[in-house]
Amino acid sequence: MTLAPAPHTGPAAGPATGPATGPTGPAPVLSVRGLRVSFPSEAGPVEAVRGVDFDLLPGRTLGIVGESGSGKSATALAVMGLLPPTARLGGRILLGGRDLAGLDDKELSRVRGKDIGMVFQDPMSALTPIFSVGRLLSEALRVHRELSRNDAWEQAVELLDLVGIPDPRERAKSFPHEFSGGMRQRVVIALAIANKPSVLIADEPTTALDVTVQAQILDVLRLAQRETGAGLVLITHDLGVVAGHADDVAVMYAGRIVEHAGVDELFRHPTMPYTARLLASVPTVDSGVERPLIPVGGEPPSLAGLPGGCPFAPRCAAVLDVCRTIEPDLTAPAGRPGRAACHRAQEIADGGLDPAGQAAPVPPAAPVPAAGAAEPRAGEPGAGDVVLRVEDLVKTFPVTKGALLKRRVGTLHAVNRVSFELRAGETLGLVGESGSGKTTTLREILRLRAPEGGRIEVAGTDVATLRSAAQVRELRRDVQIVLQDPTDALDPRLTVFDLLAEPLRAAGADRAATRSRVTRLLDLVGLERAMGDRFPAALSGGQRQRVGIARALAREPKLLALDEPLSALDVSVQAEIINLLARLKRELGLAYLVVAHDLAVVRYFSDRIAVMYLGHIVESGATEEIFARPRHPYTQALLSAIPVPDPQRERHRERIVLAGEQPSAARLPRGCVFVDRCPLHREADESVRARCRTERPATVGAPDGSDHQYACHAV
Repeated sequence: MTLAPAPHTGPAAGPATGPATGPTGPAPVLSVRGLRVSFPSEAGPVEAVRGVDFDLLPGRTLGIVGESGSGKSATALAVMGLLPPTARLGGRILLGGRDLAGLDDKELSRVRGKDIGMVFQDPMSALTPIFSVGRLLSEALRVHRELSRNDAWEQAVELLDLVGIPDPRERAKSFPHEFSGGMRQRVVIALAIANKPSVLIADEPTTALDVTVQAQILDVLRLAQRETGAGLVLITHDLGVVAGHADDVAVMYAGRIVEHAGVDELFRHPTMPYTARLLASVPTVDSGVERPLIPVGGEPPSLAGLPGGCPFAPRCAAVLDVCRTIEPDLTAPAGRPGRAACHRAQEIADGGLDPAGQAAPVPPAAPVPAAGAAEPRAGEPGAGDVVLRVEDLVKTFPVTKGALLKRRVGTLHAVNRVSFELRAGETLGLVGESGSGKTTTLREILRLRAPEGGRIEVAGTDVATLRSAAQVRELRRDVQIVLQDPTDALDPRLTVFDLLAEPLRAAGADRAATRSRVTRLLDLVGLERAMGDRFPAALSGGQRQRVGIARALAREPKLLALDEPLSALDVSVQAEIINLLARLKRELGLAYLVVAHDLAVVRYFSDRIAVMYLGHIVESGATEEIFARPRHPYTQALLSAIPVPDPQRERHRERIVLAGEQPSAARLPRGCVFVDRCPLHREADESVRARCRTERPATVGAPDGSDHQYACHAV
């Protein structure tokens, strides 16, 4: 039986070629002219936004993209009137012909929530935890409209139903902490559209969400925009989201817009070198590993005392002498729609210059076998020694009730009979939604203690046989972790040199050996040796992650556990770290166990993938096999939910959007754990449906005899 995906439709309006200024077109609902925002600092004023101009048309979506610190969020906060009191604001923000820049907070409070709605990155920042969601929505309605309590409550229930909250009348009585992250974001969208504003601003609305929940939230945003007819400003770092949902795109760098064009034109023919590098640094789910990632390189400039010339000049592959002295205006190249701030924009538009520069091809992950020889697969002789073996791993947690006298009322099955092997020089990616058991599996391995159930073997040693702290310490050197947020692993009081030297000194290395090894580590991860004198606070996010990787490599481990190593980084920095990890694996023969939610990243440097759902591995196999021929319906839904940074493919490909929320691992279904959300289960005949409800599916191999395995009754 095959899964029938739902078609993915794009925005109602067609893509534009830039800000609309035609006299016959619809009037903009929002016009921003010469917007400037600065903040005081010890180094002088920080020019966060420098002369931003754009128009937003009704029913259309403007995507604003760029690295952290480019001015995206400061622009949104300025439009909403939510800048801190110390900020200085200049320019004009015209909403229906009214300039919001000159209004005080009391006047702006009549505009916010009525004419402009905002969806924040963290939904809890917009939800008062002591009020039910129904009351929050009711109050938002009554502030701007004359409604009785009963009428406001009824409209609040209708709004919850509109954004897809199940059983909205009952859930309106619930408090924000009783909702999942995706449901809280739905409530925030309901708050934003409650009074049918003409402008919606969504600031990174899906950053902290799983890919399946992200797909649901983006569909809800599209529905909300359609219901209100509002213009939407979508701020995001995910170029796939922009490709699928924006009509126009504004790329920001160093506080200003450096390219502005229709979404199709911008993705097909970027004219600004920064835009081209952003696009070239994004791994995609349908490109495999053949296309090399081209990082932007370098670091964004400080916005305090910005020097003259183009701010991107130090990082640009197409820089000229004039770029270092004169900052280019945002102009339209002849014969090309859209505008770009680049002295070489016309040359790029005419096809005479590659704005992204050239990149060296990615070296093969392993030596190419001799002619006629078959390359060994994972698990076969010659594929590397087994570094990690996990057999039938089980981990549960007690579910308790009561404030003072806690009593056990249930059991949460976090990991349920998970098994896999990992060999030297190989990468295994554990993927799945939050709550699937990925991180718990990782933590059980890193504990180096006998598990609750099953067996864990690291570098040939069964961890259950370790009897002393000395044995644990000796084995600990073979397995290290790279955390999601590198600051969690870096003591802010120590310099980079001391951070890297600390594990070496703990192992008894002398001063000369320590200094030599630290120098080697800095070289390995591509950091200048002079950075050894800096503290973590003086480093960028990408530099801190490189230090975290170097620290993990200090004692030459055999296995690196990487827990969401890229999710806290900008897309341009992600490309650098992906390339670094791929190089280190080749050079050092490392094994990687990667926990991640971004399957595009996982595909780029994983050899095998294991898909987890509610503590179970539901499908596993070689990466390209999983992506080319996914068998389990959950895997199919995960892959179809990943945004593709190509407007044509993203808007016309078929998607599978999972309904409902992942159930609690404390109340596992009797049969298949995916049965409540499975599209195949709804289409299957009654005999298969009965098996799905009552019998846990066994893991079976693919018919071609490969190591591709899956657990599903309906396939």
